[in-house]
Amino acid sequence: MTTDVLQQDERPAALVATPTADSLPRRFADFDTLGAAMDYAATGARGLNFHDARGSLVRAYPFREMRQDALAMARRLIAAGITPQDRIALVAETGPEFAALFFGVIYAGAWPVPLPLPTSFGGKDSYIEQLRVQLSSCDPTMLIYPPELAEMAGAAARAAGVEGIDWTEFAERAAPEVALPQARGEDIAYLQYSSGSTRFPHGVAITHHALLNNLAAHSHGMEVVDSDRCVSWLPWYHDMGLVGCFLSPVANQVSTDYLKTEDFARRPLAWLDLISRNEGTTLSYSPTFGYDICARRISTQIKAGDRFDLSRWRVAGNGADMIRPDVMQSFVDAFADAGFKASAFLPSYGLAEATLAVSIMPPGEGIRVELVEETQLSGVAAGQDRPQRFRAIVNCGKPARDMTIEIREEDGTPLPERAIGKVWCTGPSLMVGYFRDEAATAACMADGWLDTGDMGYLSDGYIYIVGRAKDMIIVNGRNHWPQDIEWAVEQLPGFKAGDIAAFAITTPGGEETPAVLVQCRSSDDAERLRLREEIRERVRSVTGMNCVIELIPPRTLPRTSSGKLSRAKARNLYLSGDIKPYDMAA
Repeated sequence: MTTDVLQQDERPAALVATPTADSLPRRFADFDTLGAAMDYAATGARGLNFHDARGSLVRAYPFREMRQDALAMARRLIAAGITPQDRIALVAETGPEFAALFFGVIYAGAWPVPLPLPTSFGGKDSYIEQLRVQLSSCDPTMLIYPPELAEMAGAAARAAGVEGIDWTEFAERAAPEVALPQARGEDIAYLQYSSGSTRFPHGVAITHHALLNNLAAHSHGMEVVDSDRCVSWLPWYHDMGLVGCFLSPVANQVSTDYLKTEDFARRPLAWLDLISRNEGTTLSYSPTFGYDICARRISTQIKAGDRFDLSRWRVAGNGADMIRPDVMQSFVDAFADAGFKASAFLPSYGLAEATLAVSIMPPGEGIRVELVEETQLSGVAAGQDRPQRFRAIVNCGKPARDMTIEIREEDGTPLPERAIGKVWCTGPSLMVGYFRDEAATAACMADGWLDTGDMGYLSDGYIYIVGRAKDMIIVNGRNHWPQDIEWAVEQLPGFKAGDIAAFAITTPGGEETPAVLVQCRSSDDAERLRLREEIRERVRSVTGMNCVIELIPPRTLPRTSSGKLSRAKARNLYLSGDIKPYDMAA
């Protein structure tokens, strides 16, 4: 009896997540440096909380503990010879190790450089090469990675001539007391690689002032209050995950619960389970595809209200890719029974070159769309050769605090309201530039303004994003958005968002024409031929063009770090022969 009692008493106490509410007065990122933001957050009780694939808490990580670990990491880095402005590359796995290392590099005065985890596309060699190219770009002193990635990350480090070490081993090194350098607001805080930056990577250099200005804009734009709590599965190597869902919770003192991105990919509804189970959860962001996959996974035989409670979710942020109103409506239809309100949707627009947020929809306004006649997008006068068709363009909100947006002609001339052109922005949170790439910086920045590379228009103070300028397909002087072609194919039975990539190619005769790659799950040759003709007719009916239609195996199309379709990479892989269409008769 005595032994049993002793054994029971010796059992570890149940894990308790960091609290939602705290007596520490909230400050909205009004700090000079990111280190100062961490110093302040560590005086409160809030922090980060890491969960397993089923949403069970495995580690509560109060900011005060994270700060202690980060200071120890800083001392280890300095003992290893790290000096201010050195780059330290970190494989950005969602967990306490990366969190402590990122802030350790900050405290040491060096620049953390988050690098991606491997994806399902391309395999081992592709991942090693991606890391090697990014390491060559940022020229780091060392690469620190999870021990389970030692083989691949170690190979990339050796190929780039960089010291590689797993973070378990690094954490065992001595951390002798040493004076830490004092950062200034105008110093660069970190380098961020933008989505899809693989073959020709662009390391975005962000200062402490730029970062904290943007983080303050988040909190004011979302109207953060003391009772807010965040849930996130977004990867920490992408700007929305790193800035919006890791650094913002520190600088704005918000307790946050995390699922790893790969766990979300396997069990997406675990995201909604976590929101439901944590009663304080009010904030969570996702690209459109995250909402799409959840709406698809919920069975029509299951009543969502029996499993989920999404009634407290007041900011369902949406960004990082084109926002599709049909997908958002499907999510509302699937989860209204669980208390989800359509007014919770908060569209936004941003990019790494502006730290993150450029525009944010005021909370409570939800998804708002305008129907734009297709001829306004294509540049061809109405009624020439086809009936009117309209495309729904989503309102992406108002400029974030301290941000100014202009729409310009190709030559830089400002355009009036409701005229479609290139989106430019300016404000204190713009990047310094691309690391060691003056030509690329000069190509997108001029007189303190950033050419975002996107097309859009302004209406009543709101920004509407039409698409990427570089993705536009121009045939016979007419503009075609690949999203429109892809959407047309998605409406056919058996296809879904992410199955299709449209882009321009040059035919042997020198003419530019659209090519459409479609992931096909059928193994029957006759069925493939039928599908190809059906797709060809569908695209012709929408665009009036004959396109090259290629059926390719499932899971072939490449993705960016945020999970978006990478049309540019798909085009390169197709033209190089690395994407191989099914061999089909003409």
